[in-house]
Amino acid sequence: VCHSCFRQQAQLHRCAQCRFAHYCDRTCQTACWEEHRQECQAIRRLGEVPADRIRLAARVMWRMHKDTGVASDSQLLPVEELQDHVADLPQEQLQRLHADVRTFQEFWSCGRSRPSREDIAHVLGIIKTNGFTLSDQRGLQAVGVGLFPNLCLVNHDCWPNCSVVLNHGNQSATNPALHSQRRVELRALGKVCQGEELTVSYVDFLDTSAERQRKLSELFFFHCTCQRCSQHLKDDAMTAAADGADAAEVQEVTAFSQECLEKIDRCLTGRDYQEVLALCSACLQKQRGLLADTHLCHLRVLSAAVEALSYLRCFPEAAAYALRLLQGYRKLYPPNHAQLGVAAMRAGVAHLQAGMPEAAHELICQAYRTLLVSHGPNHSTTRDLE
Repeated sequence: VCHSCFRQQAQLHRCAQCRFAHYCDRTCQTACWEEHRQECQAIRRLGEVPADRIRLAARVMWRMHKDTGVASDSQLLPVEELQDHVADLPQEQLQRLHADVRTFQEFWSCGRSRPSREDIAHVLGIIKTNGFTLSDQRGLQAVGVGLFPNLCLVNHDCWPNCSVVLNHGNQSATNPALHSQRRVELRALGKVCQGEELTVSYVDFLDTSAERQRKLSELFFFHCTCQRCSQHLKDDAMTAAADGADAAEVQEVTAFSQECLEKIDRCLTGRDYQEVLALCSACLQKQRGLLADTHLCHLRVLSAAVEALSYLRCFPEAAAYALRLLQGYRKLYPPNHAQLGVAAMRAGVAHLQAGMPEAAHELICQAYRTLLVSHGPNHSTTRDLE
């Protein structure tokens, strides 16, 4: 992945000095040099590449030293004023934070005044609590972590009225001065009334209210009191059994599915798609007639099956499973949610590859209408669909 425009390409040019950063060409390298210069020196000095959070913390500290900590006109508050929740960390996470502080001190470029351990821990805590996952231009693969102070001011709701999307802009111009700036966008998912608070979801809605609250408490240190959580809305659908299913059998197949999903995740990590498909097929067979089409275990197995079938070029089967997945998502996700658009796009591409152009066209049009709202007309994914 190019470290400037985040494009995935087979042939990338590697930084000749640190041999870590990769770029499409000289244009991307020039555009990224101001950010990479200090990092390049630190990597060469350390002899290895630290974790993304360490590199991001270093970039934040370098920028604070360069700009003397003054926020730009477009920045509503300085980075250092964000909450770090270091005092709330359990002992195990606190030990990991201290280890990261030591790694940071080793990574910090020589020739500069060294920040205190407290300042380093503060920035690392801010990143842990407020970091935003960066994806490639297709929005399918996580490639790093970023920090956007203005975005950190937006509160959480499990059924939000806004979405957050990383827009990579236009990186195709030969002259880097003509590149449109890569930016994170806060986009309304529908009409927002005057005085209504803007909200985003910090976690995926596709979890029961208890599981979402657990994640929010562990990751962001607050208890969610939104309507979806307080009234446990959609929980019944996410754990629903098929009509007439025996309760004991449903409990048994749910436990089996959860064990199977752990194996599937390991196989996906190892890119063993044949084994993923075998596990998914066995699991879906056991779920038949017992779990509803909105049950979380069923949807997660379907998602893994679509990925495996697409990789193995079994397109008719991938198309059928992708359509079932989309139908389940529609019963759970809010309107115009980005996951609905991505799922419709995935189903449309699978139908196109399976030789079903009419069905593919309908699904891709559905995806376009959703992504036009969640991602915007200028996002690369939306433009590709257009």
